[in-house]
Amino acid sequence: MSQPIQLVIQITTQPGRGKEQTDAYERLAPLVRAEDGCLQYDLHQVTGEPDRFVLIERWASQEALDAHDATPHMVEADAASPAFRAGPAVVVRLDAEPLA
Repeated sequence: MSQPIQLVIQITTQPGRGKEQTDAYERLAPLVRAEDGCLQYDLHQVTGEPDRFVLIERWASQEALDAHDATPHMVEADAASPAFRAGPAVVVRLDAEPLA
């Protein structure tokens, strides 16, 4: 059986363009959360830094994450994000179980 997948994604927008990131997230969140296997999809702004964000994602399996990455809404979002992001997102994959 596949283990749940946990991702922490660091996003930085170009100066003054953080609202474009939050607008994109607000459009995507309902679609992503409705996907099979989505357990969590939450965007947080870094305190005091309006152009830095952390997206926390949890997926039931690698298969669910792979399907998510191939959805039309994610393909479109990935194509549009370079217009307002300062660079590629940094994706950190966490171990399934926390350390003791």
